[in-house]
Amino acid sequence: MEAQVVRFHAPGGPEVLQLETIDIGTCGAGQVLVKQTACGLNYLDTYQRSGAYKLPLPSGCGNEAAGVVEAIGPDVRDLRIGDRVAYAMGDPGAYASHRIFQAARLVKLPEGVSDEIAAASMLKGMTTEYLLQRCAPLRPGHFALMYAAAGGVGLFAGQWAKAIGVNLIGVAAGEEKCALAKANGYHTVIDRHKEDVLARVREITGGKGVPVVYDSIGKATFETSMNCLQPRGIFVSFGATSGLPPPVEAPMLQKLGSLYFTRPTLNVYAGSRADLELSAGALFKHLKSGAVKPHIGHRYTLAEAAQAHADLEAGRTSGSQLLLP
Repeated sequence: MEAQVVRFHAPGGPEVLQLETIDIGTCGAGQVLVKQTACGLNYLDTYQRSGAYKLPLPSGCGNEAAGVVEAIGPDVRDLRIGDRVAYAMGDPGAYASHRIFQAARLVKLPEGVSDEIAAASMLKGMTTEYLLQRCAPLRPGHFALMYAAAGGVGLFAGQWAKAIGVNLIGVAAGEEKCALAKANGYHTVIDRHKEDVLARVREITGGKGVPVVYDSIGKATFETSMNCLQPRGIFVSFGATSGLPPPVEAPMLQKLGSLYFTRPTLNVYAGSRADLELSAGALFKHLKSGAVKPHIGHRYTLAEAAQAHADLEAGRTSGSQLLLP
């Protein structure tokens, strides 16, 4: 079976991404062939392409997509040809017209959730689910801080937090992105270009700080994030757009108020079939009710994958971007 696939043969900038036609073989035991209709774009993809996260080469790119089952291998019992499905994570390679994938890592799409919505939502939406509901569970009325509030996960988080009654404080860059975040459920949005984040968090919380900080920026925001936490607060590091945060020493956690530090991943929080179904089910519930709606910023073709990565890394995007085979 031939498919159009975006691959890279050496790590580097966006220009290393190439659209190739390759033979992807046939379905083995427990596998299905998915004709992909929409592929999601995530910052994780750029880490893998650049070599920040090491991969065997040559490698595919991309970590989420949606499509239709076209063929089924032996030992697949829960899927049928014609089923609409989606996935997030697994081996990189989602930027493709067709893909052979493990059936156990696919979820069926319910009526009312389109392929594009699913492709724009799976990784970011399930990440939001585990961050807000399982990694550091928040109750109605709680405050928390989220960086990159106008980004892919950020916009999901603002809406999700509002749906569960959490007062999420967002940090974004510039008036336009702050307005977008505010329109997507945030209690308050801090413009990091004009405002002191720590001072504003203290002001908003009456000097208490927040019980949880969700930080996808990393090195540049680490010190501020730690100081925004109240005693026994949780620092959740789930990205590193400015570089990895520095090593965390035990005395620092003690000195700043018996803090907790965690570096979670979706691969762990949706690692079992039960956890995958729990996370996807919660996401689909919110999508179908309208409580959460992905903001699709731009649609690219597979041939424009390099441009999509360049736009993402330059901060020219907001919300979720798609590649359409």
